[in-house]
Amino acid sequence: MSIKAKQVAGVATLVVIVVLAMSAWHMVTVMRLRLEETRGAAQLLADAIVLRVSAVVSAGPVDAYTALREDGGLRSILDSSITSHSSGTLLYAAVVNPDGIAIAHSSPALENQPMPEHEDFGKLVLEENPIDQFQAVLSERQFEQPQPMLLGEQPFAIIRIGVSTLLVRDEINKVLWTSAQTALAALLVSTFVAALLAQWMLRPIHVIQSGLSRLGRGELDVALDLPGEEFRDLGTSFDAISAQLSAVRAKPLPAAATDFESVMDNLEDAMALFSPEGHLIFSNSSMRGLLPTLAAREGPADSGLNQIPEDNPVRQLVDRTLAGRRSLGPVSIALGGHAEDGADSAERLLMCHAIEDTGGRFLGAMLVARNLGYLSHVHSTLNYSRKLAALGRLMAGVAHEVKNPLNAMTIHLELLKQKLAAVREPITVPAGAGGSRSLDLTKHVNIISDEIKRLDQVVVGFLKFARPDELKLQPVQLATVISEVTSMTTPEAERRGVTIKVDYPPTLPDINADPGMLQQALLNLALNACQAMPNGGTLRLACREAPQRRVEIDVEDTGVGIAPENLSRIFDLYFTTKDKGSGIGLSMVYRIVQLHDGEVEVQSTPGRGTRFRLIFPQA
Repeated sequence: MSIKAKQVAGVATLVVIVVLAMSAWHMVTVMRLRLEETRGAAQLLADAIVLRVSAVVSAGPVDAYTALREDGGLRSILDSSITSHSSGTLLYAAVVNPDGIAIAHSSPALENQPMPEHEDFGKLVLEENPIDQFQAVLSERQFEQPQPMLLGEQPFAIIRIGVSTLLVRDEINKVLWTSAQTALAALLVSTFVAALLAQWMLRPIHVIQSGLSRLGRGELDVALDLPGEEFRDLGTSFDAISAQLSAVRAKPLPAAATDFESVMDNLEDAMALFSPEGHLIFSNSSMRGLLPTLAAREGPADSGLNQIPEDNPVRQLVDRTLAGRRSLGPVSIALGGHAEDGADSAERLLMCHAIEDTGGRFLGAMLVARNLGYLSHVHSTLNYSRKLAALGRLMAGVAHEVKNPLNAMTIHLELLKQKLAAVREPITVPAGAGGSRSLDLTKHVNIISDEIKRLDQVVVGFLKFARPDELKLQPVQLATVISEVTSMTTPEAERRGVTIKVDYPPTLPDINADPGMLQQALLNLALNACQAMPNGGTLRLACREAPQRRVEIDVEDTGVGIAPENLSRIFDLYFTTKDKGSGIGLSMVYRIVQLHDGEVEVQSTPGRGTRFRLIFPQA
């Protein structure tokens, strides 16, 4: 919601709440007054009946109940309740004996009939809270106003006046209808008034917004006419900022573009800016190295193209661009001077661009000189990379071809072992002086077999490193991978007395990875960590979200650590400090992280443990 909408909604809501609160108070007041009036009318009728009953009983008839039933004065009073019933307030009046039998009733047909008891109307009026009274009035419940009578000290009769809340309910309905109409009218009026008030109060914000838009369009010396004392300081600050922007824009480019110059100086391309009159406005360090005559960035009025000989191809290109006010190039020439690469002369690709502002006004020319020698160097690097890739494929093929003879040698060595085992007599060979000695050929065969196996492991490791499986990137849930790595590492950890701790948030984002390769890298690190804790310890696998949409995975142990002199070599292929290590595991980890465009960080303290941190991009 906008500020205006919020203000209108707030004012309208406040007005409606006040109207509803006042209406509720008025409704409660009306309800109490009407209930009190009804109770008074019932009490008045009950008092009149009590007086008449007392007069009849005091006359001393033989049967008081019969005398009451036949008394004309009592009948007249009871019949008067029927007149009250027509107004909807009092329903009936009756004299009831202690057994609940009607002695006299405003409806003669109900005399000598038992009368059910109803709720006490006086208790409702005097004791109940407004909410209970409101519910009772709106319900279909029936009430009575009882008035007990005593004959001596014994209960003689009860005067019951039936009370109706219909009239009170009708008045409450009228109040509710009137309140609804009043609330609706108040809502409409308050909304209209609040809209006018918001328009008046938010006018300074609209003025500020208009001023900012004018500044964005490039207008200078924008001033604000803000009403009221509250906004006077804000208007003064805005006018000061507008004046500062105007002063900055009025300055020459070299005095107001320090950041621009810093960026331009770090460009590989040489660049210079010239005014429409040919004066030098700016040149970066590469251009000043090519054209020493442009070294003075701020000089006299004739500095710039006038300092370059007329036959120089640079001046000719810039002159033609300024004269024709259109871009020219590219032109390949050999420029003298000292380039950043140290060459005294190099081939450059010159381009001169005509510069215009958003209104089409000609501002000058931008000269760009690109070092073709540098591009040739990049091209040579790419070609060298391709050759290295081809050499890697060739070496992988050679390693694959080496495996075939190794397999054949392994098979024949096994056959040779079987034949040697079948020879029962020792093999003897001639010795000096006509003697002979026996040979233990099995020992030599075992040595050859072990060396062939070691060579095969080296070839297999090289093949895995030089020709990894095809990368299949997809969104991967690290929780699932960590769980699988933990289950596969648990047997080795239990055997060595290592405790595995896993820590990652429930909202960890997915990473873009190959599930199989990621699992292999983490498993290699986890197993290495377990092997680094021969006397037990703690293996911690932790994941967390990192800046720049990346995720960090920590594999940390409390083992023996890595010696400082070995930290720089741990990812080298075939480097290992283990007695039976192959030197392939960490190399594969590094290669897998590289394939995923990730990073590896290692921290290790001898005797305290090692932490490997893998950083992967999010999916």
